[in-house]
Amino acid sequence: MTDAAWTPIVETTDDPYQSVERQLALLLRRARRLSVGIAAEVHSGLDATAYGMLVLLDGHGPVRAADIVGLLGLDKSTVSRQLSALSDLGLTERLPDPSDRRANLVRVTEVGHERLTRAREARLEHLRSFLHSWPEKDVADLARLLSRLNESTA
Repeated sequence: MTDAAWTPIVETTDDPYQSVERQLALLLRRARRLSVGIAAEVHSGLDATAYGMLVLLDGHGPVRAADIVGLLGLDKSTVSRQLSALSDLGLTERLPDPSDRRANLVRVTEVGHERLTRAREARLEHLRSFLHSWPEKDVADLARLLSRLNESTA
């Protein structure tokens, strides 16, 4: 039995939008599976949603939980639960917000940053292995087009 997440989609349409939709669906399933594996490389108790939050925190620096809600489009309870899990794993910490002592900021700990860096390096190696046979120009074109797609969906 084959794994549906890894089974190529054979195009049966001339509609490029339908083809993009199908290919994105397959890519997202595969990316989700890859994220689960990479999250486990950061910490065995880390799930994919918390991994995405850790990546965001590492890139944005200390932020309020409410900012994470807005940036990731998640509800408050999910963010709160994931932040607690990240803190329990020693990957993040809370600190007082200097602009408002009633609020807290969340930041990645040094341990969290180190583990995330190792996981990102592993993810980059996965990408290199997937794309090793592609000409450099095609990889650059893919990066440019993905950037454009991300800008269009922001």
